Amino acid sequence: MDIIGTKNLRDVLEFKCREFAAKEAIVFEDRDGNVLRYTYKELDELVNKYANIILSKGIKKGDKVTVHLVNSPEYLFTWFALAKIGAVMIPTNTLSGAFELEYYLEFSESIAVITEPVYFELFNGLAQKCPKIGHLFLTRTSPRYPGQRIVELYRKEMPEAVRNRVEHVLIPDLLKDSPAELSPVEIHNEEDLLWLFTSGTTSRPKAVQLTHANAVFSGIFGAQAWKVVPADRHFIVLPLFHVNGQFISVMPTLTAGATLIMAEVFSASKYMEQARRHGATTSSLVAATVKMILNQPSTEFDRRNVFRLIMYAIAIPDEKWIEFEARFNVRLCDLWGMTETLGATTINPIDGVLKRNCIGMPRMENAVKIIDERGNEVPPGTVGEIVVRGVPGRTLMKGYYNNPQATAETIIDGWLYTGDNAHMDEDGYFHFMDRKKDMIKRSGENVATSEVEYVISLYPKVQEVAVIGVPDAIRDEAVMACVIVVPGEKCTEQEIIDWCAERVAKFKVPSFVKFRDDFPRTSIGKVQKNIIKKEELEAMKAGK
Repeated sequence: MDIIGTKNLRDVLEFKCREFAAKEAIVFEDRDGNVLRYTYKELDELVNKYANIILSKGIKKGDKVTVHLVNSPEYLFTWFALAKIGAVMIPTNTLSGAFELEYYLEFSESIAVITEPVYFELFNGLAQKCPKIGHLFLTRTSPRYPGQRIVELYRKEMPEAVRNRVEHVLIPDLLKDSPAELSPVEIHNEEDLLWLFTSGTTSRPKAVQLTHANAVFSGIFGAQAWKVVPADRHFIVLPLFHVNGQFISVMPTLTAGATLIMAEVFSASKYMEQARRHGATTSSLVAATVKMILNQPSTEFDRRNVFRLIMYAIAIPDEKWIEFEARFNVRLCDLWGMTETLGATTINPIDGVLKRNCIGMPRMENAVKIIDERGNEVPPGTVGEIVVRGVPGRTLMKGYYNNPQATAETIIDGWLYTGDNAHMDEDGYFHFMDRKKDMIKRSGENVATSEVEYVISLYPKVQEVAVIGVPDAIRDEAVMACVIVVPGEKCTEQEIIDWCAERVAKFKVPSFVKFRDDFPRTSIGKVQKNIIKKEELEAMKAGK
């Protein structure tokens, strides 16, 4: 038996809420500066109330529910409520538009959506296109976040057939009468807890199936790796719909009985002030957020915080690393991972030598090696693909939903092939090099060029498109679309940008559009993106 045992997320949550009943579990600051606080006892009671409301509407174990919320306590109430009843949560990016969300809803076969008033019109329209949707749950509908009148207005505009099929449920209106106790539900910990859509090498995203055991494991290894204790206060500013927010921030914090400080939105100008005011001891950032914080004016209070450690992903120049640690008197702990490997998979040892811009060593229960194109392990110093050994559904993802071929190509004999390149040094530390897969990293988000290409290819004036990543001083990389226009047509850069803005998340929309007569190709006609990228980078340097 491994360290996960038979525990599921409900087991962990309820145990911690009993053990630390009176302790502060959540401190939440919304975008207007309002602060809400919840003890562990209050957290568990609200989770149970949410669960009972959801159950009362016919949602049951195994059902798929899409959750579209910003960082908020309601996100946690919803996540844990669905976990407690054995339903499958499908978190979606709040920057996604109707085009992407319709695909997520249809592919996942979601029967309900839990969202908030600002997104109600969007999902009200999608419910008319997605016949499996039977319920739209709205939360955050207090006087501060009004929603009742919005529901009444848009419900009247729905066709009668859809209005009869889709029930609108205002969760806050039902909380008072909802029981704070929840009946047991039998949940095997290798059953799905949630699916995270991840950009891949195909034209549409894949759904990564993550289990209760995965969540429990992420809490155990994270709490041990970063030595999280009940006195810690973790400051989360990265989105909860991402594996980083869920498995690097929330689960280790919960597992240790520590306090989660939540910001509704990340603000570079407020980050350090919020951290000081709420007594944050740990946090998790990526390159883009580090750069944004560093770009703020220096103050005499910069070093006056109680941070002991900030978990960190995606390389930054050494000078920025040194500047951040010196200016804010905190250590950055680099790591590497992906959704399929449950987030942090290699971690710098905080009680050992912490190497700068090095992704560290393998976490407990997993092995990592570097292989060549023939699958042979390579010696230290040699660049190759990172592969991770583990147990699907426990220490690795369960698989890709409804895509056995992709699962079989990714997990082979217990080894997960990541598509990322690195090398191992003589001390056993791993150093990330580049992404083998055709991926752009923008502000901590993965952008599959093939996905953006698919959307642009739908535009009637486009004959062919190639999408590449180009350097961006703040967001790591920007998206550039190179387009060949249909002969006889005229097209502008803004047309392509507007087309994408209506169909993909904001961070996937191209920042640049370049028009070309043709692309360099191989002997069999395959577009050579490496040459396109080289040419466009040279043109950018030349100011063209």
